[in-house]
Amino acid sequence: MIRVVLTDIEGTTTPITFVHRTLFPYARERLTAWVATHPDDPEVASLTAELGSAEAAVAQLLAWSDADVKATALKAIQGRVWAAGYADGTLVAPLYDDVVPKLRAWHAAGLRLAVFSSGSVPAQHLLFGHTSAGDLRPLFSGWFDTTTGPKREAPSYVVIAARLEVAPSEVLFLSDVEAELDAAAEAGMATGLLARDGQVPSGRHPVHADFSSILRDQGA
Repeated sequence: MIRVVLTDIEGTTTPITFVHRTLFPYARERLTAWVATHPDDPEVASLTAELGSAEAAVAQLLAWSDADVKATALKAIQGRVWAAGYADGTLVAPLYDDVVPKLRAWHAAGLRLAVFSSGSVPAQHLLFGHTSAGDLRPLFSGWFDTTTGPKREAPSYVVIAARLEVAPSEVLFLSDVEAELDAAAEAGMATGLLARDGQVPSGRHPVHADFSSILRDQGA
């Protein structure tokens, strides 16, 4: 019996286009100014000390951004930049139409909801707190990012289950990336592949075109 639904964000609940065409460019355009105006920010100070100058820190952040590297420092700084955009209404997170009804139905049915994303936990809160359907954060009881561990390594999912105080077999992990699902399955979790964008599934995981067909047998 599944007790927790653990979900990825990008390509699973939220269109990849929002992340790559809206969020990433928005943050990239503001990285240089952020470093200049926030020298005491922990990640900025650490990078500056490591690389020798603020200019070098900016260059590293821009390089990571351009290569879509899941660097913890970059993700943290991006999240702080996005916070300003969400606060003034410039940024509003779109969700797939099938996601919100299902999240609310699962929550009402007593299932716990959690997030595991490469985006930082603060960035996750920002996204789900400023969606096209309003603030959805009250639906969730767990938030996990790469500080927990890499998304493509099984021990990360073992840690998440332990922190949620459930057995891995009681967790359903949803993602559009099969390598992540492979790691979750190795840890003992149930899995579901969201094939929204024409992926060709390998057959290793149950496939769903959207959220509507997931966990119908649990009253949701």
